[in-house]
Parts: sequence; structure tokens; C-alpha cells
Amino acid sequence: MVTKVVMPRLSLTMKEGTVVQWFKKEGETVQKGEPLVEVLSEKVTYDVEAPESGVLRKILAGEGLDVPVDQAIGVIAAADETIAETELATPREPASQIEKAPILAPKPDEAIERIPASPAARKLARESGVNLMTVKGSGPDGRIVEDDVRRFAEHAVSKPRVREVRPLAGIRKTTAERLSLSARTAPHSTVIMEVDMTNAVRLRSETQLSYTEMLIKAAAKALQKHPALNAALNGEQIKIFEDVNIGVAVATENGLVVPVVEDADKKSLGEISSALKTLIEKTQQGKLARRDVTGGTFTITNLGMYGVDVFIPIINPPEAAILGVGRVVEKPVAVNGHMTVKHTMQLSLTYDHRIVDGAPAAEFLQTLKQILETSSFKDS
Repeated sequence: MVTKVVMPRLSLTMKEGTVVQWFKKEGETVQKGEPLVEVLSEKVTYDVEAPESGVLRKILAGEGLDVPVDQAIGVIAAADETIAETELATPREPASQIEKAPILAPKPDEAIERIPASPAARKLARESGVNLMTVKGSGPDGRIVEDDVRRFAEHAVSKPRVREVRPLAGIRKTTAERLSLSARTAPHSTVIMEVDMTNAVRLRSETQLSYTEMLIKAAAKALQKHPALNAALNGEQIKIFEDVNIGVAVATENGLVVPVVEDADKKSLGEISSALKTLIEKTQQGKLARRDVTGGTFTITNLGMYGVDVFIPIINPPEAAILGVGRVVEKPVAVNGHMTVKHTMQLSLTYDHRIVDGAPAAEFLQTLKQILETSSFKDS
């Protein structure tokens, strides 16, 4: 019996996945349920198990290829089983339609010349300022394709030398798509507030807790008081979550991932510290599971360790808000008419204005500031 191995749908929003590596070669025997191929989607690597026992007769999608969900990436069958050629055909992306659209060009005899070119070629020509009349086509019947325009533009314009070319794929592609969606659909607004970190600095020196761990606990406590920030927009409904699952943006060589500390409001500081360390270790080893990066209700992103004072983060969709954290720095501060030196930090809360208004967002930040300044989170 011929069985197809397909790209799995790992989330409701997933459209495609990337083949990372095959654990079997063509012609090797596979057993039902054993890991067959590793795929990447939504910033998660996932082992696809063999759906049936047999022989891996054909690999349809090689390593590094992006494949739409539910599309076949391999074929399993008995060693001597006859398989139709259509079953073994390597899938290809549909060829882009080529149109013949008129481009008016004045001629001595006032004639109108029609230049055949693909839509992609026309688009690139418009963006690059290339006159299609000056480009020689390499496609069927002399049609101009995108590569023709690109080669022409590269020779016509002096460009800086390219050191390396990195594909927009895997985690980087997912991040680009999600943040582009967020920027297009969610009206972003940001409120910024300075926090006195004197007590937090003292606590850090006494316990070796990180500021991020303190912020997770403090934010979780603040979200309990301001649940409108612990929400997401789903169609025409605003869902306010009971669970407080805080994602923490972590930079990797391949891009940004956001592992999630589940039930942060129910965990002690020690439990949060342990959970975060485990997630970061799994991130560095590339072993995050799907559950580790899904289910988040609020996100924290900290650039303080890079010397950044303040920045405006982009919301992690479909969440209502994201907290940007700057560095802790000593600075002169006026207290009761006298100058003193304190440790301070800038917090920037970016929120989806469709879900939350400015006043509730500012009230949340006020509560978070009070919790951090009084260290009222440390014993809860």
C-alpha cells in the first residue's frame, strides 16, 4: 500500500514548513511510528513519524525546502510494490503565469509595441526603474522573466559587493511573516515609564536572580490586576485569558524565538528562574518543543544587556501587548528636593489599540512600576 508522508499542520496559522533533515535514505526500511524526518515551523522543530511500515521509496522534498502543509514530502511502500509515476513526481511550485501586457513606446511610425514579460519581471522593472524595451528576454518566445530584469539592473547600476547571501527561511522567515502581519494589522501605540530599580538591584545581588526573571513575576502579578492586557483579538472577539503565560524573546543565530513560561502567576520566583533557564538551554540546543513556544498571552523582550536604554517593540500576534525592557543604569535623580544617585530602568509597553486604550495601558505600567520598586513580588 502506497502511503504518503505529508508536511504536518502544527498550528492553526501554519501555512508551510521547512524540511530540516531526513533520518532515512531512499530505499531504507522504516517502521511505523519511528522518527522519519525533522521539519521546522512556527519556530519549532518537530519530528514527523513514519505513518506506516515499509520502504522509503521516494523523498519528494529535500532538506531546506519550504513545503505547504498537507503536501506530500515522501512516499512509503513495499519494496516490490508498483507505484504510479504521478506518485513519485517531485512537487514543484506552480509556474507563475506569464502575461502579455501592452507597454506603449513611441515609434517613428507611432506604432504600439507589445513587450511580453512575466508579472514578476514587470514588478521588478518598476521597482528598479528598468525600461523593459531595453531588456532581452530569455523565456519562451523571447518573454522577459525576472532574472532577465535582475541581470540587466545589476550590470546597469553599480552596487556594493555582496559578502554573503542568507536565505529568508525557517525561523527568520517565520519571524518576518509574523512581525509583518503584526505591523500591518495591529495599530501599535506605546507608553514609556521610568522605574526605580534600587530594591531590584539589591535583590539581584543577594539572590543572583536575573532582572528578566523578576520582570516575569512582576508582570504576571500586574496582569492579574489588569487582565485586559492579558488578551488577544480573535476575529470580532477579544479573548481575555485566565492563564498568564509569559513569553520571553530570546535571540539565536537563526533568529528570534519566544519560549513561554506557563502559569507565571502561579509560580514562585525560584520556579520561574528554573523554568526560564530550562527554556533558554533548550533554545540554545535547538530542542524547543511545540508546547514551549505556544500558548503565550503576553511577551517580554529585554535589550538591556546590549546597553539599550529604550526601544519600541512590535507586538507578538495575536497578543494584546509586549513589554520592552531597557538597561539598568545609575543616574542622578531628584528626591524630595535633593539630588541622589539611583539605579533606574526604562520600560516601554507597546499595545494593540484595538484591544486596549492608552489609560488602561498606562495603569498597567504604573502597577508594574510599583511592584518592581517595592519588590512586592518576591514572596508571592
